[in-house]
Amino acid sequence: MKHPLHKIVSEIQKQERKFSAETSSVIDEAYQMTLYLQELLRTVKEDVIKEGFSDKNDEIHFFRQVKPNILGKLIYYNKVFRIETACPANNGNLYQSYFALQLKELKQEYTEYICNSDFYRYYRSGRIDRDEQYFMLGNINYYDGLNSFVFEIDPKFSTYFDYKVAKIIGNELIYNYLTTKINPEQNPDILLQNDETKDIFWTQSKNALIELIYALYAAGAIAHGKIGIRKISMVFQVLFRVSLNDIHNSFHRMKTRSGSRTLFIDQLKSSLEEYMDKEDSY
Repeated sequence: MKHPLHKIVSEIQKQERKFSAETSSVIDEAYQMTLYLQELLRTVKEDVIKEGFSDKNDEIHFFRQVKPNILGKLIYYNKVFRIETACPANNGNLYQSYFALQLKELKQEYTEYICNSDFYRYYRSGRIDRDEQYFMLGNINYYDGLNSFVFEIDPKFSTYFDYKVAKIIGNELIYNYLTTKINPEQNPDILLQNDETKDIFWTQSKNALIELIYALYAAGAIAHGKIGIRKISMVFQVLFRVSLNDIHNSFHRMKTRSGSRTLFIDQLKSSLEEYMDKEDSY
């Protein structure tokens, strides 16, 4: 198998970590990832058209798993770029309303075009009995009344349904991204609020939390460093009921601030040592 899924996913994650650390904004990160994924998809396409597949299982695996993971991320980052560059404000009610509208449109698209389809139920159920029909080249059935997008695809590099899977992956990523943009306090749907967690909230500054997130990321303290800043940020925003907006710009301002660049980490160290001394004195 020329394009094992784990290797493709690992390479994409490596680039995500690289651009997350190097770029100054979500827009820059999304743009760089879009270019990278376009080139990756082009390279993989050239290999597939030139060399083909070793057997039908290899072909099914590629169109059900490998290509959708590349294309799904490409759909996601391209959408993030478009959303961010059209955003009318950096914060406030207009900012919240804009992302709430984007989330509403995504849910509407999901309801109308995705979740009610036979293929969506097939894919979500984990079935494999029709994989040869859905994920092998040359099996497109136009009698099914497929979306007109089918006429634009390259039949040498698409079964049509690989795009459907990529769309599902991309939409899930976009949903997670949009929910982090909307004030968690106003969205119990994404917080899963209950009486046991309602008293957990962040009481330091937002910059302090951003500093902590980046410190944990830089140390590889979460998931062995294999997930990016945005996903870690999402977990903390949901957990602590705080909206961080564009953490990249905030972090880059920290790098150039006068005095200590790690104010909160320094404070944590001092507070912990003081607490240890207090414990020893008992």
